[in-house]
Amino acid sequence: MNGLVSTEWLAGALGAPDLRIVDVRWYLDPRKVGRDAYEGGHIPGAVFLDVGTDLSAPGGGRGSPIGRHPWPSDEQVSRVIGAAGIGPETRVVAYDDQSGATAARLWYLLRAFGHDAVAVLDGGITKWQAEGRPLATGTVTPEAARFTARLREGWVAGRDEMARLDPSILVIDARAGERYRGETEPIDPRAGHIPGAVSLPFAGNLTDGAIPVFRPAEELRTRFVAAGADRRLPIVYCGSGVTACHDLLALHVAGLRGRLYGGSWSEWSADPSLPVATGEKR
Repeated sequence: MNGLVSTEWLAGALGAPDLRIVDVRWYLDPRKVGRDAYEGGHIPGAVFLDVGTDLSAPGGGRGSPIGRHPWPSDEQVSRVIGAAGIGPETRVVAYDDQSGATAARLWYLLRAFGHDAVAVLDGGITKWQAEGRPLATGTVTPEAARFTARLREGWVAGRDEMARLDPSILVIDARAGERYRGETEPIDPRAGHIPGAVSLPFAGNLTDGAIPVFRPAEELRTRFVAAGADRRLPIVYCGSGVTACHDLLALHVAGLRGRLYGGSWSEWSADPSLPVATGEKR
């Protein structure tokens, strides 16, 4: 499982006893609820995990000093992932309906906590449905498994590390360009970006078309190498540590690596003592 699986692969693997499918649909729009979307129709056998409550620590929110989706503890991840029926030998496929924008959070979280057998469904449930594949309704409640989470050293950077970061380290901003430049900020306390960061919006990892999928590995590698991601391990951030994982997944597919700034812009911008840059320049 090299980060991505196809709908064809997943269709052939449905029902495998060592496979757990996870629906990670989540929306910024408060009128849309991921669990409602899941209960209305999901890939057969899938369980649901919520980005805000399951894959983030308590206490986050707009303007919170710890960010909107704080990085969860070992204890929380052990409890949540075990309750989802994921054990040390379980293969995991995560999906959403936004081309991996939220499913990648589970992909990176599991790997950061020591579980490498995880992939994102390329094209998500959107592609699955477009191909006429089956859906199920209701809620799947799996038998709990034992999952022992231990965060791998160096996988998640904190605010203090970011504030004293060596300027030679590449920092990647995965948000849309207009948010990076500070032209708009619809969510977080201040507009702009972390000084020195480069703009590589996660949408640039995807093909054009009605149902975007990840670009080929060689195209992704060209994109990130041009920014210097092959020379020193980069750190990636976004608004709250969710879509940054899409860039981290793209780096992985390209044969490169990166690290996550867990609190991301929502944490950084909430601290008035930290500097902010605007415009195109790093």
